[in-house]
Order: sequence, then structure tokens, then C-alpha cells
Amino acid sequence: MEQLELSNCIADAARSAFAELQDLHSETFYYFTLTTTGEAHAPWPSAWSEEALKRVCAKYDDPDQAKRELRWSYADSPYCGFGEEHFGKVNSMFDQRPMIDDLSDDAWRDEYSFRLRAMESAMRRLDKEGLFGSNEDRDRCTIHVEVMPPDVTNTECAIRLNSQQALANWLNEVAGG
Repeated sequence: MEQLELSNCIADAARSAFAELQDLHSETFYYFTLTTTGEAHAPWPSAWSEEALKRVCAKYDDPDQAKRELRWSYADSPYCGFGEEHFGKVNSMFDQRPMIDDLSDDAWRDEYSFRLRAMESAMRRLDKEGLFGSNEDRDRCTIHVEVMPPDVTNTECAIRLNSQQALANWLNEVAGG
């Protein structure tokens, strides 16, 4: 399987999930991500909107503190995993990949990079299609491919996928800008 084939499959699934989310919720989305594990397993989608963040944070004793803590947390979003049903073929394709933990160190790094590049390429393609907005709307939205637990590749990928304007808040709040 070539990286382009895997990337196309991820893009198709993510396009379906994120478009469905936007169609069902007329909200101001500022964050879309594909998240994976430290072993680069198949990704899952997540997103945040300003409206969802406000609803979630209103339930806390200190909504402002909650907003700072939850704003970029894929896992705390009510939209974490939204559209996972579109990722069946992606999961199958990842299952067909080599068992990453059975690989030598060099082969492990190569396979890990292969998978992350496929995810990043998928998000880049969706961005070029305009799924995350255009012009000023796009500059208010950051897109990511994230590894959990977080590592430096998250910041590196975010920088490659977003304009400086789109990254400004994220870099200041998450990466220490």
C-alpha cells in the first residue's frame, strides 16, 4: 500500500466526518484534528467550536479557567470521535500495515513517519478543498494531526498545516509561543 492510497482513504473519512459535523452544527469551528496514539494507530477525528466550548465551560465553577484548560483538548470536546463510523476502511488499512511494535527501531521510525505523513497529507488536502474555510475564516481555525501523549511532532505538524495567523492563539496557549 502506498502512502497516497492511505492518505486518500483518511481524507475521504475525515471529509465525511468533518463535513457532517459542520452540516449538523451551524457553529464557529476553530479547531479540527486527527489524533493518533504514540504507536501511530488509526486516527480519530475531533473538533471544537466556540459555541461548544462555551456550553461545556458553563458547567464549571470557573468557566474562564475551564476555557483555558479545555480550548485545545481533543478529548474534552463534545465532538471527540464525531463521525468515527466513516473510519472503518481507515482502520482496516491500518490493520493491514506492519505491526509497528514488532519492527526494528529503524523500521519502526519509518512506519511511524509513513503513517503520520499520510494523516498530515489528508488534512492538507481537505484544507486545499476549503473544508476548514477560506481567507479570514480559515485564519481563525487551526488544523492538526496530533499524537497522544503529546510530543514535538504535534507542534511541527501544526506549523506545516497552518498559517501564522491561524496558529497565533494555539502557539501562545499550547506551545508556549
